Amino acid sequence: MITINFPPPDFRISREQDKELIFDRYRKKFVRLTPEEWVRQNFLNYLVKSMGYPASLIGIEREIMLGELKKRFDIVVYNRHMEPWMLIECKEMNVPISQQTLEQIVRYNMVIPATYLVMTNGTHTFCCTHHVESGQWLFLDALPAF
Repeated sequence: MITINFPPPDFRISREQDKELIFDRYRKKFVRLTPEEWVRQNFLNYLVKSMGYPASLIGIEREIMLGELKKRFDIVVYNRHMEPWMLIECKEMNVPISQQTLEQIVRYNMVIPATYLVMTNGTHTFCCTHHVESGQWLFLDALPAF
């Protein structure tokens, strides 16, 4: 498991009728503030502010086709050649990161082949990469530097 020290939250939060909204500075719009969105926004801030990942190389909640099913990934970080480098699956804080979470992101990785896979619920974060020789997923002690 990787320890994440999130930067202090500096989010713009508003209310529209009965919904709480949070301003996503990366998508440049207000989105519904769900427990998963809270984790996503904090993790995005960590990647950009603490790890120095370029915000311009981050894609958020885009649709992919998984067979005949439409799915949405949470976050993808591209390398400087605009190739998927890191795929990130966010869960709300009370959802444990499990084998099922790993299987979900591995399926997404079939469509978006990234070097690193990250799973987080804001409390627990795991990062792995595919070890070619063994065919296994190797879990890392830290997120890779960009």
